Amino acid sequence: MNIPGYLRRLGLPAFEHAPPSAGALRALHAAHVERIAYEALEIWLGRPTTVDPLESAARILGGRGGYCYHLNGAFSELLAKLGYAVTRHVGGAQMRGAEPGIIGNHLVLTVSGLPDEANPGGVWLVDAGLGDGLHEPLPLVAGTYRQGPHEYGLRPSEVAPGGWRFDHDPAGSFLGMDFRLEPAEMADFAAMHEHLSTSPESGFVRTAVVQRRDARGVDSLRGLVLSRLGVGADRVTLESSRDYFAALADVFALPLDDVSGGEKEKLWSRLHTAHEAWLA
Repeated sequence: MNIPGYLRRLGLPAFEHAPPSAGALRALHAAHVERIAYEALEIWLGRPTTVDPLESAARILGGRGGYCYHLNGAFSELLAKLGYAVTRHVGGAQMRGAEPGIIGNHLVLTVSGLPDEANPGGVWLVDAGLGDGLHEPLPLVAGTYRQGPHEYGLRPSEVAPGGWRFDHDPAGSFLGMDFRLEPAEMADFAAMHEHLSTSPESGFVRTAVVQRRDARGVDSLRGLVLSRLGVGADRVTLESSRDYFAALADVFALPLDDVSGGEKEKLWSRLHTAHEAWLA
């Protein structure tokens, strides 16, 4: 992995030789969700991906993002190279209308051995792949936590014995997420990644999703509908390809320099057709 390049992408080049600490972990996490978009546009571009963290990191260094397997996979590799005690876990994100369960549709990270005043036990929930979720790590301690406009809850899981439940803010895009504490390997997510990136039942296949978290709120692009959740909420439909790709570049730091003009035309056509079908 190109550690210096990854840290430059985060705007934190000096962290290459910084010792692990709770403060540094917070800075790395916040920079990751602010600068690297949660996005599934590769699916809509017809570009298959894997869950290999090094492949994901290379795509991130090229100016792109990904969803949980890509973002948390690459981030966990970076943290490990920087000396953090990071563990991957199998989780299950609960969408609205679904039951909670550990179905493997989410990769979760924890980092241990970093106590501070707010978290004497030193274990943290780290998740750069929740879209409109965490801005900074949460102490892995039962309680309620506020970050910007969102209020989160952590409690023991009712579906994963010994595991944990993250309750999202009611305004969030999903209800919550449960995860097991047992360590996981990236191979554990390969089958579900295939399903999420190809099945007509997948939310990523049905809707092109892009999200970016910052300290004050969340920017979201679902299809052609751009919204901002922060102090109040703004919502606008992008009426042209020029507006769409300008929003990707300006709001989500996704200039799509790796996408040709022809690919962009095809992407816009697919998005516009899907939007018209949604309206109908």
